[in-house]
Amino acid sequence: MSCVSDIMDLVVKRNPGESEFHQAVKEVLDSLGLVIEQRPHYQEHQILERIIEPERVIMFRVPWVDDRGKIQVNRGFRVEFNSAIGPYKGGLRFHPTVYLGLLKFLAFEQIFKNSLTTLSMGGGKGGSDFDPKGKSDNEVMRFCQSFMTELFRHIGPATDVPAGDVGVGGREIGYLFGQYKRLSNEFTGVLTGKARHWGGSLIRPEATGYGAVYFAQEMLATRGDSLEGKVCTVSGSGNVAQYTAEKIHHLGGKVVSLSDSNGTIHDPDGIDEERLAFVMELKNIRRARIREYVERHPHAEFLEGKRPWSIPCQCAFPSATENEISGRDAQTLVDNGCLLVSEGANMPSQPDAIRVFLESDVLFGPGKAANAGGVAVSGLEMAQNAQFISWTREEVDQRLLTIMRQIHENSRRTAEEYGCPGNYVIGANIAGFTKVADAMIDQGAV
Repeated sequence: MSCVSDIMDLVVKRNPGESEFHQAVKEVLDSLGLVIEQRPHYQEHQILERIIEPERVIMFRVPWVDDRGKIQVNRGFRVEFNSAIGPYKGGLRFHPTVYLGLLKFLAFEQIFKNSLTTLSMGGGKGGSDFDPKGKSDNEVMRFCQSFMTELFRHIGPATDVPAGDVGVGGREIGYLFGQYKRLSNEFTGVLTGKARHWGGSLIRPEATGYGAVYFAQEMLATRGDSLEGKVCTVSGSGNVAQYTAEKIHHLGGKVVSLSDSNGTIHDPDGIDEERLAFVMELKNIRRARIREYVERHPHAEFLEGKRPWSIPCQCAFPSATENEISGRDAQTLVDNGCLLVSEGANMPSQPDAIRVFLESDVLFGPGKAANAGGVAVSGLEMAQNAQFISWTREEVDQRLLTIMRQIHENSRRTAEEYGCPGNYVIGANIAGFTKVADAMIDQGAV
């Protein structure tokens, strides 16, 4: 529709050079023509014009002192994009590639992902161009304390609840929370991803990976199939990839790859629990490179500088970073017999890749649906914090499974309702959008 293309032109004009944000908005808008046609009141209320603009963008200086006594300066950001259905919710990313356009893309995606979870959470994202790699614990602590010294005035358990993301794990969340507590003089659930013994939730570290696998299992079930016996490729070797691999193994699949920025390991025998434990020690404790896996397991091979998408598989789980699967990679996956892709990372498939998957009848779970398990359990952590209680591992895992099933069913049913059966991209986009759009209309011109 012309109104949708006009909105896209406006996004590009107002946000020059922010290619990831343009891509994320276009992917959603491409799905919404059907909705605007059937529900013209969205256009009357200027919902598209409003939903593409963040409610608030905060950018600030982060000075900190390194171990040599030298002052370093980074940039900090928080994009509070939409709070129509709840407080802003979304992670903090510490990585040299962080800039405003990247965080706007992530925050925009977060709006619809959070909407799909069925929980009351708005969309936000933040972070810094600080790189925790190669820094001492004291340097990371000093940076986090400086970062929170500004951020604390903009967040709160009923306002904005950040979490971890790339470069922000349990260590960073601990330092950030400690400084928030010092400055605000209160112990609240203002951050999620906390350690278990001071307010964190069981299953939170596993949630994104587990959720992506649960979503894959639900997609396969629509064709009378399961993960049992399936050869699976997984990219990445961080938190999401590790627990994706673990859950695939639990459900009878065989994971044959993991990767990092240097390349990919291919283990045709499968990465079982013992081998995965080595990867976890390698990446989480020693913070070393994935190539060391081959030194321990010489039957495996290391594909230097390559991603795992040339390895034959039946199911692929991109769990590393955005735009890691090109159109050519997607065609290679299809040619090698891949029948399912479940996105553990945010927007890991380029537009050409998504087109190949959909045209080839591959079961394709877009990130805003398939990787919503992480933020879902963050929402469950918020609920536990609000009640000052802690649920068992089994209870949290069951709630996660239930939420992923609801996301799958909502996306599947919505796609069918709008005449696109099996298209989870359209289903997830429309289902996530309509809930937020209806709330925006209810709340007036704000």
